Amino acid sequence: MPQVRVHDLRHTFGRRLRAAGVSYEDRQDLLGHKSLRITTHYSSAEIKNLIEAAEKACRRENSPTLLLISERRVA
Repeated sequence: MPQVRVHDLRHTFGRRLRAAGVSYEDRQDLLGHKSLRITTHYSSAEIKNLIEAAEKACRRENSPTLLLISERRVA
């Protein structure tokens, strides 16, 4: 598999750890990182999860954000 690099495998492993719900500290240890920034880089969120999280916030009843948007539309 000449197109696969070790770097690619580290990203895949980091993202799979995050998707499996592994804690940040454990991901950092498993990936062998000392820097918090690097661990975040190697275990970035899946876009699907970010969209679902945003949709949950929008469905929340009496949300101040939603009320503020509603008030602006009326004005």
